Amino acid sequence: MTWPHRDGRYEVSDDPARLDVDAVHAYLARSDWAEGIPRETVERALDGSLCFGLYAGAEQVGLARVVTDRATFAYLCDVYVLEAHRGQKLAVWLMECVMAHPDVQGLRRWMLATHDAHGLYRRFGFHGPERPDRLMELKRPAAYASPLQAPSTPAPSPSNPSPASDA
Repeated sequence: MTWPHRDGRYEVSDDPARLDVDAVHAYLARSDWAEGIPRETVERALDGSLCFGLYAGAEQVGLARVVTDRATFAYLCDVYVLEAHRGQKLAVWLMECVMAHPDVQGLRRWMLATHDAHGLYRRFGFHGPERPDRLMELKRPAAYASPLQAPSTPAPSPSNPSPASDA
């Protein structure tokens, strides 16, 4: 599916064949949320997601990635517009395309994490969790370090149980 911008200079596409993995990797590897991410990880993430590339002609200048089962849940991530193309409300338009996509209609829950774009996402109905006490995360800050350097989380064992009653 392709959405042309009203000024004719940009378009959004969900065609995975158009994604420029090198361009996406270049941005994400310097971002504050995925700094140092390996190219292979970016490629696997794109392959397993519903992606929306933002293009100026043939150049990819932005992205929104949705991790979803396309039935009940979506996690919105890796949303960006390159600095040279900001200030034109392209992120708003990119989000309009994401939210209008037929594969994400009727989902029960969407989630995302943002450092500084709360205003953008509020326009689309996002808000803080109603029950933050029910949300948990497993964060591995060193996930992109070499396997020998990355700390691991111990698996549940008799000496380190994971209580099922908390599930």
